[in-house]
Amino acid sequence: MSERFLAGRRAWITGGVTGMGRAVALALAGAGADVAIGSLPEGGEMPDAAYAARPSRDEIRTAAEAIRACGVVCFAAGLDVRSDASVDEFHARATAALGPFDILVNAAGVSAQETMTGHRDETWMAVIDINLNGCYRTIKRCFPFMLERRWGRIVNIASTAADVGFARYSAYCASKSALLGLTRCVALEGAEHGVTCNAINPGSVGTEMMRLGSLRRIAQGQGKTVEENFAMVAETIPQKRLIPVEEIAATALFLCRDEALGIAGEAISVSGGALW
Repeated sequence: MSERFLAGRRAWITGGVTGMGRAVALALAGAGADVAIGSLPEGGEMPDAAYAARPSRDEIRTAAEAIRACGVVCFAAGLDVRSDASVDEFHARATAALGPFDILVNAAGVSAQETMTGHRDETWMAVIDINLNGCYRTIKRCFPFMLERRWGRIVNIASTAADVGFARYSAYCASKSALLGLTRCVALEGAEHGVTCNAINPGSVGTEMMRLGSLRRIAQGQGKTVEENFAMVAETIPQKRLIPVEEIAATALFLCRDEALGIAGEAISVSGGALW
């Protein structure tokens, strides 16, 4: 099997500048795909209680350079998946630069920690809009070409939180659970046309978003430093470690293989044995 098995394919990775998204983008580029990455940039509006990595313009440029070093074409720009206008503009510019997309990986995500009685509406709406509606927006724009070409791969980065509840994470758990429902429906519509849609449910991965979440848990008395909080989380995982972003990327890459055609509508947990 060729290591450049995605040569001639084009991939769009939302949230592709940092964390799991960046690791996936590099893995797909390493397999020969031309890649478009977009993330909400530094300064992008977000409710106070919601948190996500927001890269600087320099970080966007650096991520693009790393992808191009794989010998492929890369389009990189800011992207707000809450906005139809932003998604439309990104999609139009990226397809003009690369061509229509064969692969879509929805890695853009946001979290929040608020009790239900104290939950602010703007926090709830932001989490649902990014984690669920953002995937709807990108799938809707990429799916027609995949159906027409009778080949496509859609990978939604969900979470182990899709299957369990956790106090103070109601918006996050609800958004990821709903994303699995969307994944299954899209998979059924694509099944006869050679298009798959699957979800990956990461457990605790040492990303910038996890670091931001740790700062909030520290404020609740769970450790004194980010490193201490990360260690506390690792102790709750059967494998006693956080998941590296490269393991999420390897799973996404496998789902893009021709040999993975039979995997459709699934939610694959990569969590070191943890349920949350």
